[in-house]
Amino acid sequence: MKSHRLILPSVIVAVLFLSVSAFAQDVSYNFDMTADFTKYKTYHWEKHPNSKDLDDLTMTQLGAALDAALAKKGLTKKTDGNSDLAIVYQVAVKQEKELSTFSSGYSMGPGWGGGYGGFYGGTSTSTTSVYTITTGTIALDMYDAASKKMVWRGIATKTVDVDAKPDKRQKNMAKGADKLLKKYPPVVKAKK
Repeated sequence: MKSHRLILPSVIVAVLFLSVSAFAQDVSYNFDMTADFTKYKTYHWEKHPNSKDLDDLTMTQLGAALDAALAKKGLTKKTDGNSDLAIVYQVAVKQEKELSTFSSGYSMGPGWGGGYGGFYGGTSTSTTSVYTITTGTIALDMYDAASKKMVWRGIATKTVDVDAKPDKRQKNMAKGADKLLKKYPPVVKAKK
């Protein structure tokens, strides 16, 4: 019975670590410090020629998540291409190997009784599992539609998980879109 109490917390920690590491999203962005972001009110989508083709359902869900995040930032989607910003998207999906090691049981070391001089001995079991995780990266390039000049670029990794259940996938996309656009519009510090 004692071994179950010692193993259970380790199992919980290992599962929590795996779930956090598997879904942690990384975001980066850059922007033109001379651009006037207050003038951008509308946008339209354009696909990058090297973008990964995902199924229509996933692209519709991703588009909805990004449109909702852009709306929160005060931008309105236009379908005719006559807008302030042209947003070029690129989606890339790849598979990575992830190793997870879990150790349980007893080992040699100071402890409570059971051995000479306060040391105890026992067995330890380590299990290593290999998981294949699919990560989806989204890059958004925002261009001033009039000048054709790039003014903002953002990249979010681990946003599209094609292996996740539908509700988890949608939640992950919405979270990734919000996180990607968190610092948009950028705050340009005045030069002194």
